[in-house]
Amino acid sequence: MKMARWFIFIGIILVVIGVTLYLTPSVFKWFGHLPGDIRIEKENIRIYIPITSMIVISLILTLIVNVIRYFKS
Repeated sequence: MKMARWFIFIGIILVVIGVTLYLTPSVFKWFGHLPGDIRIEKENIRIYIPITSMIVISLILTLIVNVIRYFKS
């Protein structure tokens, strides 16, 4: 039963993120354009490695999880 609640919770979060991206696409315009994100574009090849953006997302998610765990305990 506990795992089902987690799946429902994760599903709700994904729906909220999806609706946010659909209604306000400019909110995440910064994603992929930070200093440190690698873009290589040649004739037939496009390589995109969002290193800095992924670090920022990781820090934000870590903070959210730690706050949840702090208040849950």
